[in-house]
Amino acid sequence: MSRDAFTYIVGGKAGEGVKKAGSTAANLFAAMGRHVFQMDDYPSLIRGGHNFVAVSTATREITSHYMKADLVVALDKRSYDAHREDVAKGGVVVYNSDAQEETEGVGIPMTAVAKEYPRPELRVGVSGAAALSAAIGLDKDEMADLITKEYKRDLENNIPFATAIYEAVAEKIGGRFPLEKGDRERPMFTGNTAIALGAVAAGLDVYLAYPMTPATTILHYLAKNERELGIVTMQPESEIAAANMAIGAAAAGARAMVGTSGGGLALMEEALSLAGMAEVPLLVVLSSRPGPSTGVPTYTEQADLKMALGQGHGEFPQIVASPGTVGEAFDLAAELMSLAWTFQVQTILLTEKHLSESRMTVEFDVDGAAWAEPRMHDGGPYKRYADTADGVSPLLFPPSSETVKFTSYEHDELGITTEEAADITLMHDKRNRKFATVEEHVRGLRTVNRFGSSGPLIFAYGSTTMSVLEALRVGGIEATVVQPVYLDPFPVWELEEYRDMSPIVIEQSAAGQFARLLAEKARIDAATVIKRYDGRAFEPEELAEEIRRAA
Repeated sequence: MSRDAFTYIVGGKAGEGVKKAGSTAANLFAAMGRHVFQMDDYPSLIRGGHNFVAVSTATREITSHYMKADLVVALDKRSYDAHREDVAKGGVVVYNSDAQEETEGVGIPMTAVAKEYPRPELRVGVSGAAALSAAIGLDKDEMADLITKEYKRDLENNIPFATAIYEAVAEKIGGRFPLEKGDRERPMFTGNTAIALGAVAAGLDVYLAYPMTPATTILHYLAKNERELGIVTMQPESEIAAANMAIGAAAAGARAMVGTSGGGLALMEEALSLAGMAEVPLLVVLSSRPGPSTGVPTYTEQADLKMALGQGHGEFPQIVASPGTVGEAFDLAAELMSLAWTFQVQTILLTEKHLSESRMTVEFDVDGAAWAEPRMHDGGPYKRYADTADGVSPLLFPPSSETVKFTSYEHDELGITTEEAADITLMHDKRNRKFATVEEHVRGLRTVNRFGSSGPLIFAYGSTTMSVLEALRVGGIEATVVQPVYLDPFPVWELEEYRDMSPIVIEQSAAGQFARLLAEKARIDAATVIKRYDGRAFEPEELAEEIRRAA
């Protein structure tokens, strides 16, 4: 097994600047023209606990973090204890010698040096950037430029503090890990930022959400940038309010999106059934975390698959799809927004914390993004629920001389409440035709991704795809990876060639929900299901060994 990636881990208490130290490292690597993957690990605490960031970088594409690190910077004893076994062969740990007795690694009195400056408890985190700069061989001026760029406040104290740490580390391991520059600089995005920008590219007008990790950063990003992006962002009093306000906005012609995690979607479910009956277009982002109930709020899992596929009571068409990479998250958000408005259905973008909050170098094709364009009424008497051949009724928005009626009750073509058997049957038949219309259209889209063409057959979906691809790279394994992007309608037409095969299925679900979906919908029975359900994403080197054993 050969690894050509460099990994940096920085750990400490929440509130010590751990995340900033990690993002600074990622930004540095990206500025060198290298590919980067950043994963943040943190408990559901504002202060204390153990936080760490793992940043992996290479001169080739990289789609996951590694947990065997070349350089570990431990700001406290708990971080040292947690990561001393994560040091790769030939690697080193730089630790805060004020937080523990002298031990293996490079001890630096970070706290003592920080106390020479104001607010030392917030200064220690700068040690991460300073130690990294020394270890990869940046000179002192380059290190100072990095601090100036990343830690703009209080530079008169940050630069001398960082210089002192840099010099102490450089004396012992200066230049031990020289990094080759890459081909060109690329921007970095999290999955949530990609989703937000993809929706904006498709014409998003309004985003409504009640904060719920790991979807919350969509709200943060759009709220911070709403003027530049030309949208409205709102945080109502609950998930129920967010969903209902989004439906109202869409009924008035605004392209709306809501975002939440499993617990929030459970509260939205009644509203989503309303959207199904009212035939209101809506994009829903479901970013999963371990459940049930509160579960483990800041970690990752793929246990909401069945929930996404079974949203709402009664029968109405919906579309569910899951991106496999941050780049695909951008494209898919735009595509699902477009589909929602083309067919007046709710579309669900299903993802997980691992994609939502991880950050990587990626470039988007903004000009190629789908655009949300509804079928509009072109004059004459208006029937909101006109019985059309494809089940899609033209839209009309207020203000209008025609009556525009959206309703949660069963209705006739005008939208007037009815309990007549003939009308009920008519509307059911209309909505059922839309099922067929949606599937026919989706058949023309890229519903499945394939990687490789030989070796063992592997099925994965969502963010697990990133881990699988990186495991194959590090393990030097030739394999054929099949990633269904669309989950409802499920692309059985693309999977028929695998029906008599027994693939390896890799997923983050204790019950093997994805393997069950493959068996139920495509009659593909897994030979082996590799599962992880401890809240952590698959680690590529460990996963490569599991794939070898399964193959």
